[in-house]
Amino acid sequence: MRAWRHSGSRWPAVAADAGLVAVAAADLWFNHLPVEAWWDHVVLAVGVLALMLRRRHPLAVFAATLPMPLLMGQSAASLIALFTVACATRNRWLLTGCALVYALFSITTWWGDGSLRFDSSWLVWGAYALAPAGAAVFLGQLVQTKRELSRRLEEISEVREHEQALAAQKVLAQERAHLAREMHDVVSHQVSLIAVRAGALQVSTREPIAQDAADTIQTLAARTLDELRHMVGVLRAGGGGEVGLAPQPTLAGLGELVRGAGVEAELHTGPLPDLSPPVQRAIYRTVQEALTNARKHAPGAAVRVRVAEEDGAVLAEVMNTPPTRAVVPLPSAKHGLIGLEQRAELLRGTFEAAPTADGGWRVALRVPSN
Repeated sequence: MRAWRHSGSRWPAVAADAGLVAVAAADLWFNHLPVEAWWDHVVLAVGVLALMLRRRHPLAVFAATLPMPLLMGQSAASLIALFTVACATRNRWLLTGCALVYALFSITTWWGDGSLRFDSSWLVWGAYALAPAGAAVFLGQLVQTKRELSRRLEEISEVREHEQALAAQKVLAQERAHLAREMHDVVSHQVSLIAVRAGALQVSTREPIAQDAADTIQTLAARTLDELRHMVGVLRAGGGGEVGLAPQPTLAGLGELVRGAGVEAELHTGPLPDLSPPVQRAIYRTVQEALTNARKHAPGAAVRVRVAEEDGAVLAEVMNTPPTRAVVPLPSAKHGLIGLEQRAELLRGTFEAAPTADGGWRVALRVPSN
């Protein structure tokens, strides 16, 4: 009921008004004094039906219900109208005047002969008449205060949420700036040193294998520096301005990726349908991560990359043989594989990474082709 009442629909208000009209009609049916003139019945009926307009014209509806106390004494319709006026205004003089007028009319009976007659104990009855009128006024003021407090609380909650969002953005901006400084001062410096030393090794050595390895290291280091510069720019922007995004990888770049992987790798691709950019990025990143892991954990191994369509899905498979040289222990948190698995789940696909029977390793991504 509470959710229905606060849903923004007009039906809760219409249902409430219809219920109040029913209450006023029942009060009129059981408690009105006997009247003979037909217009008295019309006045009473108009007073009850006027409650349907109490939200738009509260004061006019109260005035329309005032003849009812003259004809029947205490009137539920007039008290409901007085309550509505109290919900709509804080003018104390107006509310006091409405309560007094209602009390006066409720202790004054109007008979069909056109004369007004006061009861002998009208002062006592006046006190009794003021009690329900005062209750209606105080209840209406209480409801109005509750509504205002609710609006204030909503405003305070919105302001607090806005302040929390600003604080979170400030902390995030500080963290991004810190990461940008660390990447620029530490990682970029070390990668630059690797590129310089690789270039020096390429010039100083005469062995073709060493020259080829030095060229691969220098190429990868230069590419890594470009990506680091872009990432530093994005982090320093902090989301506050437009930053040119680097071109996203596609399947067209797989050949260059495999050739520059620094390992003995072969690429086999079959006929492929038109794939969406997210699927192409997922395949590219899977192959990239698998080649990186093969270079780190299986030195000297041969790598076979296969991308093809099978049974309505696209399969990207990277398999490497066992290492032929001693493995140099390198730090790894396996975040790359976790990220690939999450990519596969977002694309409604599957991801596998497990050792093979001959001691190698297999990484496979299978995603729907449409």
